[in-house]
Amino acid sequence: MDEVFGRKDMISPARLKELSLKSDVSGFIQLGSHFGALAITGTALWFSWGTGWMVPAFIAHGMLINFLYAGQHEMSHSTVFKTKGLNEFFGRLFGFVLIYPRDFDQIQHFAHHRYTQDWEGDGELGRERYSMLSYLLWVLGPTYWYTRIRRVIRFSLGIVSEHYIPTDQHPKVIREARWHLAGYALIAVLSVATGSWIAVKLWLLPMLVMKPVHQLQNTIEHLGLPHVDQITENTRTTRTNALMRWMCWNMQFHTAHHAFPGVPFHRLPDLHRTIFVEKGRKPHSMTYLGFQLAVIKAFWNGRTEADYPDDKIWIMDDTDLEPVGPRATKRV
Repeated sequence: MDEVFGRKDMISPARLKELSLKSDVSGFIQLGSHFGALAITGTALWFSWGTGWMVPAFIAHGMLINFLYAGQHEMSHSTVFKTKGLNEFFGRLFGFVLIYPRDFDQIQHFAHHRYTQDWEGDGELGRERYSMLSYLLWVLGPTYWYTRIRRVIRFSLGIVSEHYIPTDQHPKVIREARWHLAGYALIAVLSVATGSWIAVKLWLLPMLVMKPVHQLQNTIEHLGLPHVDQITENTRTTRTNALMRWMCWNMQFHTAHHAFPGVPFHRLPDLHRTIFVEKGRKPHSMTYLGFQLAVIKAFWNGRTEADYPDDKIWIMDDTDLEPVGPRATKRV
């Protein structure tokens, strides 16, 4: 049986304290660069609309909008800025843009961290087990956007059925959803009144169409890994390039993030090196394309997620066939 080790065996308290320091400067550098890139792609898209040049501008702009969720995610952990209010302000702004209310997302995500890969407790596993069709519909966006929009409407009507949302939090998510709907309605009214398509061209359409690229990150983090209470077994790190790591706020170092979620995004590469590389360990990891090809192969010939054991890895590549080393850490 593999040795089970806890957080104290992965990193020294002094090193963890060093890596956990938050910084307004680092937060604004990342936020400013993301906003700056959006300004460039948005301007390019606006002036190239109707020409062939709009295609690359549209793709880049839609990707950048969707990957704002990486920032929202980090702000839910209050790790982007040292100033707590900045995390909440920009987290709410991103949640409005992404039609993903911040308070609800934070509640769901904390349940995900506390009960990672637990079918009963994980806030992100409130779904039926995937088939080929349901997986493709989720990755391509139709069911993703249906559930997101439907939830905002349902909450605004006072209907909260998610088991992981405490009863005393129901008024908060209901109120939040109503503010979101009011904001969207105001934008729609102003757009019609002024005859402007700017909200559609520079926000909604690029965001909706380019969702599949962001779904590459959303799906690779846990799917096909064991439903066990071991972070180094139930979470996957993504092997990719520096541009994608920047756009995703380093969330590709996902195993390190789950092990120590209080470490800011800009120190995750250092955390990964400390708890894995320097100790000769390695988390489960795949590339975006390799993962998607493996999922399609796993669901081929009518197979579904239910055909695979919950306690074993079933989406992997050659690197996952090598020893992972001491492989367990308790949830945090």
